Amino acid sequence: MIEVKQEAISKEIIDEWFSNWEKLRDQIHIAHEERSKETAVLMKQGITHYEQLLLNSAGENATLESDFELYPINGKERLEFIKMKPGQYACYRQLDELYKETKKRCARLRLKK
Repeated sequence: MIEVKQEAISKEIIDEWFSNWEKLRDQIHIAHEERSKETAVLMKQGITHYEQLLLNSAGENATLESDFELYPINGKERLEFIKMKPGQYACYRQLDELYKETKKRCARLRLKK
């Protein structure tokens, strides 16, 4: 398991990551409401953003195949599900839940270490 770098999950840094996600999440939500073809493109941006968050919080030898300490329960499997069909509304909801659970996990890990 790849442990988090404490400095990478400080409240200020994590708040910035999640602020960026919230802006993108709003765009994805609107795209779903309008049944836009841009939905999958925006979702791929959200997935990449989440993966960058994981990599940024981990040690130097981390790859996307790593098992991150920051993952919530079944996080790796859930992310794979999302990547299979990023244009589906269920995947959008699942990605949003991953972000929420990861934010909570960051807070717990800050207190733990």
